[in-house]
Amino acid sequence: MDFNTGTTTFMVLCTSLVMLMTPGLAFFYGGLAGKRNILGIMMQTFVSLGITTMMWIIVGYSLCFSGGEGGIIGNLNWAFLHNIPFDNPYSGADGQYPEYIFIAYQMMFAIITPALITGAFVNRVSFKAYLIFLVAWQLFVYYPFVHMVWGGGLLAEWGVLDFAGGIVVHATAGFAALASVFYVGRRRDLESPPNSIPLVAIGTGLLWFGWYGFNAGSELQVDAITTLAFLNTDVAASFAAITWLVIEWVREGRPKFVGLLTGAVAGLATITPAAGFVPLWAAMLIGIAAGAVCYIAVHFKNKWGWDDALDVWGVHGMGGFLGTVMLGIFASSAINGQSGLIEGDSGFFIKEVVAVIGASVYAFIFTYVMLIVINIITKVKVADNIEHVGLDEALHGEKAYDEGAL
Repeated sequence: MDFNTGTTTFMVLCTSLVMLMTPGLAFFYGGLAGKRNILGIMMQTFVSLGITTMMWIIVGYSLCFSGGEGGIIGNLNWAFLHNIPFDNPYSGADGQYPEYIFIAYQMMFAIITPALITGAFVNRVSFKAYLIFLVAWQLFVYYPFVHMVWGGGLLAEWGVLDFAGGIVVHATAGFAALASVFYVGRRRDLESPPNSIPLVAIGTGLLWFGWYGFNAGSELQVDAITTLAFLNTDVAASFAAITWLVIEWVREGRPKFVGLLTGAVAGLATITPAAGFVPLWAAMLIGIAAGAVCYIAVHFKNKWGWDDALDVWGVHGMGGFLGTVMLGIFASSAINGQSGLIEGDSGFFIKEVVAVIGASVYAFIFTYVMLIVINIITKVKVADNIEHVGLDEALHGEKAYDEGAL
């Protein structure tokens, strides 16, 4: 089989970039966490690279992309990648590259999505409970929404669009994070400043870099939409970062580095569903809206005392939600064949709003119920003494830094 060498290489590169986002997320969360819980949060992120890969090969890809047309979940025809030869062309890109690279690309999305949730309950959840959570959440939340939106399922047939994961990734993970916060409750020690802002900056840089593969690669081939998605991604992140910086500077009197970095991630999450469907000027507006709305969401969370430690709901949940709504507003038929509200298609706008609300509500309710069930099997929240000592030492017997050498 002769494949398009350039497109194949591009998809291999994009898959590698998305893989890099998971270590980037670990650094981002690891820097924001308190010094006694650095390894705990990083391990929860890194372990998804192993567990999720195993799940994806065994059942994940099959449940997401085989059978179940117009339904909620696929079938097991491709379990263990059965009946998919290594040189089988991927039909979704006119056979330009092997299906195996599409399998790997989608696997990287599956790896990072549940890992996003971990920042909400840093230093409060046992590793054993998290492993059960990691498996069950993918089976009952992530896989169904991948199938429904990207695998020819119910929402795809209804006409719902999501370029790279505003619904599938960010809204589901963000609202699952909020449910987790409500279930596990507040930390004993709320005075837990970031242990390493430079580590947060490294993580942000890796996430931003990897996001080009996340969004531009979601076109699944190389064309003008690919380059538009790439540029839209950078523009939205930049506008959101500066918007957050300015708002925080005005409100608090000082420009904050963590605010600048958090704003960038908010912009990246918000442009994700719309990157390949909206014009460049809309990406600017989406970035500004992301910086403002996600900043307000974080402060709303703080006002109500929701202990989402690393602002997963405010940044990813609200970012994915907002981006999906703005896709419904700004989608342009000249770009990818779909008009939004400003071009007169109110029906598409309503579908996007209903879909993201439904996904968010389902992810929230299922996650809360799932944690109740997991708690029957093994305690979800660690004991007070373990929380006081820190998960790094109490659960893993390791420390991020040799404090005696500092």
